[in-house]
Amino acid sequence: MKFLPFLILILSFSAFAQEDSISKKADLKIGLVLSGGGAKGLAHIGALKVIDDAGIDIDYIAGTSMGAIVGSLYAAGYTPEQLDSVFNKTNFRTLIGDDIPRSVKNFYQKEDAERYALSLPFDNFKLSLPSGLSKGQNVYNLMAQMMAPVSQIENFDSLPIPFFCIGTNVETGEEIVLDSGSLPLAVTASGAIPSFFSPVNIDGKLIIDGGVTDNYPIEKLKAKGMDVIIGVDVQDGLANRNRLGSAFEILTQVNNFRTINAMKTKRRQTDLYIHPNIKAFDVLSFGEGKDIINSGEDAARNKLEALLKLANRQGSKNRKIPAIRMLKKIKINDISIKGNNAYPRNYIRGKLKIPTYATIDYSRLNRGIENLVATGNFKRVEYELHPASNNSYDIQFNILENENNLNLKFALHYDRLYQSSVLVNLTAKSLFFTNDIASVDIIGGNNFRYDLNYYIDKGQYWSIGLNHSLDQFEKDVGFDFVSNNSEFKNSTINQVEIKYLDVTTQLYAETLLFDSFKLGVGLEQDYTEIETNTIFPKDLPENSEEEDIPAVLENSNLYSTFGYVKYDTYDNAYFPRSGLKFTGNFHLYLFDSGSSYDFSQFSIIDGSVGYAFSPLDYLTLRVQSQAGFRVGNTDMSGLNFFLGGYGNNYVNNIHSFLGYEHLGLSGNSYIKSKIQLDFQPFLNNHLKLTYNIANVKDDLFQTTKWLTEVNYSGFGIGYGIETVVGPLELTYSYSPERSQSEWFLSLGFWF
Repeated sequence: MKFLPFLILILSFSAFAQEDSISKKADLKIGLVLSGGGAKGLAHIGALKVIDDAGIDIDYIAGTSMGAIVGSLYAAGYTPEQLDSVFNKTNFRTLIGDDIPRSVKNFYQKEDAERYALSLPFDNFKLSLPSGLSKGQNVYNLMAQMMAPVSQIENFDSLPIPFFCIGTNVETGEEIVLDSGSLPLAVTASGAIPSFFSPVNIDGKLIIDGGVTDNYPIEKLKAKGMDVIIGVDVQDGLANRNRLGSAFEILTQVNNFRTINAMKTKRRQTDLYIHPNIKAFDVLSFGEGKDIINSGEDAARNKLEALLKLANRQGSKNRKIPAIRMLKKIKINDISIKGNNAYPRNYIRGKLKIPTYATIDYSRLNRGIENLVATGNFKRVEYELHPASNNSYDIQFNILENENNLNLKFALHYDRLYQSSVLVNLTAKSLFFTNDIASVDIIGGNNFRYDLNYYIDKGQYWSIGLNHSLDQFEKDVGFDFVSNNSEFKNSTINQVEIKYLDVTTQLYAETLLFDSFKLGVGLEQDYTEIETNTIFPKDLPENSEEEDIPAVLENSNLYSTFGYVKYDTYDNAYFPRSGLKFTGNFHLYLFDSGSSYDFSQFSIIDGSVGYAFSPLDYLTLRVQSQAGFRVGNTDMSGLNFFLGGYGNNYVNNIHSFLGYEHLGLSGNSYIKSKIQLDFQPFLNNHLKLTYNIANVKDDLFQTTKWLTEVNYSGFGIGYGIETVVGPLELTYSYSPERSQSEWFLSLGFWF
């Protein structure tokens, strides 16, 4: 028993060893280690606020993943308040999803992004998965902009606060210490979460998230000669089965087996351990960033007494770090390009659209990179800034070309006209020329369709395209749809079921006056056939065995020349919140071959204009007007204007109009207008209120009545959700003239 007092003394010393090590040594070298944790790593910002306010001078920072991102920015000179401001303004959905603004895409890229739900590499006719859901390009762009003021520093020990971060060589499993080179590239690699972000190539090594090998690099930080280590750990315990609903969550759980076990030792090595309460969040909870930052601040304040004591033992260091701010403008001296093989320098410079010897907004530099990435021809676009004369920079772009030139793409869709549809697409790039694209859409389901395209992209010059498509559907329509056919003029049938078939071939040339405006001209051959099983030709004998042969209401094989203009600055194809869209089309039908009516030359002119703006963050107003008319006499009705239903991308002159069934209104001329209010109660959710009016009849514009009379109107209320497979929408519509209502369900991208 006489050894008991000594045992108590030893245990007491062990219990207070951390605080004693803080209080007994002056002029301490203090290291800061920040763990990885995805969105939970935003808690580091809150902890840094308290550490900074306590007056502690950090001598070295080590971080992994999100800890590397926050730690590197603090090491570069950003204050915690600046980081709080930047990350609170950041749209993380856009940032981590590599969303490219619609405004930087050309028309082909817009249509491609708004048609297919899934795209998979298919090189050598072997289907594979992408290396990550995101390339991490937007994360890199943000880091590169924020770190531009220290871009000349290649040895991270030379930063205002020395720094290193951890990555993992995905080929060998080797832990990589990233302490030199490109700072934005290093921290992007350290945060490249497996399966979510693609690996980052650094000096020939494919680097992924450092959390795979060392999520809390305290040993390496101690080896830098640090006397005291402050650690902020945003790792959580293992999740239960209720929080393991996705493959990504399970993968995170598996990785946590090792890191949580490793923290048992690492925590004991930490002199001042800060562990925010982040149990309510996961690695993707970026939408709750404010609460996560607050949790870090709360946890650090619980250690404030120890932090103040630590600051007092540093003596009178009070190191002054130069003020830093994110650049808004940059002065460009010269531009060089490395890594390009298949794509020449003038092609890349043409997409970048960045001038030399000029001062530009940094947003323009980022926009140029987005222009290049939007082509799909490059895996990553990185750059280095080298200080030049007169406070300008030489920019060296490092291009990593996309070697994947063959893709399989998929989409699903349902609507009332085409009903269920499954789309499989094969797209080949650089098939015959570097800048060509060949695409084949095969659409199965209730109505078989296909669409074949070949396009040679010349950018600002005249591009050349060839298109061949087949479109068909079956639909009950009013008898006036076929009333021009003399054989059925005296029929007493009110409604017929038609089969509509259109086969079109186009050869065209188009040019971009700028990214959002193009015009084109071309030649077209259009075969149209409309038939029905509801009524039969009169010349069939009674009780004929061929009574089930459908009656041909109309067929035609027309040859025309056409022209079009398109202007589109909508920020979203289906739910635009801002922008203007204008289209104009002209067809001159010159001659026919084997039509079922007496042909004479005629032309069709059609156009629309729409505008969207958002007076409030949650409210959008959209207005749209459309009109079209035919010039010349012809008995053809298949190319009339047909209004009704809800949807997009219909064949020929079929347009939507709420309050009426598809193809419910028809005539050789029309005018319609629509106004729509779109409330967004939640992210990607839309409550839409719509009112549309129209006049539709033959030769509508020969009098001025179309200016004063409204023959048709309809109201609609609908709810839509933006999803990865496209918009999901349910719309109820009502027509006062008919005193009837219609429901329209639309699922997935339109094609």
